[in-house]
Amino acid sequence: MATWCGRWSVSWKRVRGHEAQIEAFDRAVHRGRLAHAYLFVGPPGVGKRLFAVELAKSLLCESRRDDGRLEGCDHCPACAQVEAGTHPDFFTASRPPETAEFPISLMRELCQHFSLKAARGRGKVVVIDDADDLNAESANCFLKTLEEPPAGSVLILIGSSTDRQRQTIVSRCQVVRFRPLPSEMVAEVLKANGVDDPTLRERSIQLGGGSPGQALALADPALWEFRRALLAALTRPRFDAVALSKAWMEFVQEAGKESVHQRRRARLTLRLLIDFLRAALAFGLNYGADERVGDDRPLLQAMTNLTNAEQIASLLERCLEADFQIERNVGTALVLEALLDAVADRMTVVETR
Repeated sequence: MATWCGRWSVSWKRVRGHEAQIEAFDRAVHRGRLAHAYLFVGPPGVGKRLFAVELAKSLLCESRRDDGRLEGCDHCPACAQVEAGTHPDFFTASRPPETAEFPISLMRELCQHFSLKAARGRGKVVVIDDADDLNAESANCFLKTLEEPPAGSVLILIGSSTDRQRQTIVSRCQVVRFRPLPSEMVAEVLKANGVDDPTLRERSIQLGGGSPGQALALADPALWEFRRALLAALTRPRFDAVALSKAWMEFVQEAGKESVHQRRRARLTLRLLIDFLRAALAFGLNYGADERVGDDRPLLQAMTNLTNAEQIASLLERCLEADFQIERNVGTALVLEALLDAVADRMTVVETR
């Protein structure tokens, strides 16, 4: 097997940190042992969907090599159409942003498309994002396609873990695991995408958990500026929950008119708050927080002066619940308002003790 640098096409070199998975698929294609269904699992933003797109390019490429190797030219019309999502034999589907589950109507459409003969004779590739959100109806509808797939076609499901999938689905797929990337590799991605501020880059990497996608989303100066204002308010003895929830929602709405962008920003701000509360809990208990305190020391001290460990743990649990509610399409404004009311109540309880 040739070395990484000279071995793969330009398109595959966009996939970082998953060389072992590329090598495994290359061997499977070369030996004619490509499975008909795969389940890609791993943390959000580590490159599972990008990998699926590059795999589709390699399988549908018009200049595909005769030796059966996993190579896409990244220049032919087929590769360009896969990249653009317009190839007639490449189909992607994900949970609509306004729903909490993958609807059966969309699954029926996908299965119908997959059952048709390939337009260009190289088989079909179907990618199902949000496999975590398949409900019983959509999963059962999909089982027949999994059990009797068209010859030469490949199904790829993308999820966070096997635990969140139905066993009937997992048992019919070959599981491919994607791990978090090393911090150095995430830093390279951030630099390549114009994140030049070392402090912003470091904090985003730390909170991103080895996910380039998550780190890029967090590397938004506006997020950290809002975090500063939010924490300054929350660490005062008293704050106006109504005014703060209004300001929070205004910041969320600045992400765009579409609810999917607003929910994404709301969850990012919650992630920053959750991280701070975890640090405050460790700081208050003198448990390994010193190395990551940095400029947050005055805020952490103020929070621990206002609340005890039990209260911080309760607030942390409430934030995690709010994050889950927003993920499941509960109204963002209602969730944030309820969260800040709960925070204000807990602050009042501590103050009156």
